[in-house]
Amino acid sequence: MTGQSIKSLLASLPIDLRPYEDLYSHFHSHPELSLQESETASTIASHLRSLNAGYTIHTSIGGHGVAGVLDNGAGKIVLLRADMDALPVGEKTGLDYASKVTMKDNDDLLKPVMHACGHDFHITSLLGAAERLANLKDKWSGTLIVLFQPNEERGAGASAMVEDGLYNKIPVPDVCLGGHVMAMKAGHVGSRIGTVMSESDRFKVTLFGRGGHGSMPHRTVDPVVMAAHVVLRLQNIVSREVDANEFAVVTVGKLHAGHTENIIADEAEIRVDVRTQKPKVRDQVLAAVHRIVKGECEASGATKEPLIEISSKFPMTVNDESVAKTIEHAFSEYFGPKFDPNIPCSNASEDFSVLGTSQGRPCCFWFYGGVDEKTWDEKEKAGRIVEDIP
Repeated sequence: MTGQSIKSLLASLPIDLRPYEDLYSHFHSHPELSLQESETASTIASHLRSLNAGYTIHTSIGGHGVAGVLDNGAGKIVLLRADMDALPVGEKTGLDYASKVTMKDNDDLLKPVMHACGHDFHITSLLGAAERLANLKDKWSGTLIVLFQPNEERGAGASAMVEDGLYNKIPVPDVCLGGHVMAMKAGHVGSRIGTVMSESDRFKVTLFGRGGHGSMPHRTVDPVVMAAHVVLRLQNIVSREVDANEFAVVTVGKLHAGHTENIIADEAEIRVDVRTQKPKVRDQVLAAVHRIVKGECEASGATKEPLIEISSKFPMTVNDESVAKTIEHAFSEYFGPKFDPNIPCSNASEDFSVLGTSQGRPCCFWFYGGVDEKTWDEKEKAGRIVEDIP
C-alpha cells in the first residue's frame, strides 16, 4: 500500500454505488436457504466477471461457494469473506423489495425465506470492495481473495469449502478478514482483540414415551410432560450452576410432539442451543444438558434412553491480537470516533474462522451498523432500542 491515507485513496477513485443498491435489493428479494444458494452464487460470479478486473473465479466449492482471486504481484495474501445463505423466516417489513420467496428446507417442508441476518448486505459489500480494490491495484501489491461462503447458518459452510479442496484451488491466505452487519447505528464499526463471538453447540433431543388416548393418560408415558420438565430444568443451568461472572446461554428453540389434542404421542422432540465463550464453561454446560435430559427421562419412566444428536456446531471466533491491532489502526484513522476497538463480545456465533484456523492462519472479524442514524437516535431517546431494533 502507498503512503496515502485510506480516506484519500478511496476518495481518489470513487465508484458508482447505484448498481450496488440494485444488487442489494435483488439479493434481498431473492433469498435462498442453506445448501440451496445456486442463483445467489451465479449472480455473484457473473458480477465478478463483469468487472473485467482480472479475477480468477472458482465456483461450486463446498456446495455453492465462490472465490475470486486477484493476483497483483508480490505481497501478502488477504482473504475477505462474506456469507450468502438466508433464513426460514417470513418477511413482514413491507419494503418494496421484500422477499416473497418460499423454499423447501432439508426436511422437505415449505418455508418462507428471508435475508433476516444481513447476508445480502455482506454479499453486496464484498462485491463493492472487489471493484474498489481492483480499481486501486496500482496502489497496492499482493493477492486479494474475495470468498463467498454458503451454509453459514448451519455452521458448516466454511469447513465444507475447506474439505472440498478450497486451498488446492486458491492460495492459502496470510490472513482472513470478515465482518457482520449488526444492530448498531449506520456508519459505526466495532471490533476487539481476542474472543469476539461465542461458540455454539446445537442439539436435537428425542424423548421416548408411550402413546395412547388423551382420556387415559394413566396408561401412557406422556412425552409432552417429560419434555416440559426438561425445558424448565434446562433453564436452571445458567441461573443456578454457572458462575454469575461467566457467560452462558441455554435456549430451547423448538418443542414438538403429536398431531392432535386428544392423542398422547409416543415421543417428543426438542431443539437446544448452547452458547459459551470459554472451553471450561462449555464443558460444564454440555455436561449439565446431558445430565438433565437423561435424569428427567428416568424420573418420568421413559421407555428408553433419550437420543441426543448434534445438529450443528460453531467455533468461537477469536481475533488475532496482531491483526486486530492493525485493523484498529486503519479503522480508527478512517472512522474516527465511530470505531469502537473494544466492542463487547457477541452472543452470536460464526464459522468464518475455520477458513483461517484450518490452515493455522490468523483471523479478524468486526461488526458494522445497519440501522438508519435517525431511527437509532429516535429509539435511543425513547429507550426502545431493545424492543424496536431487530
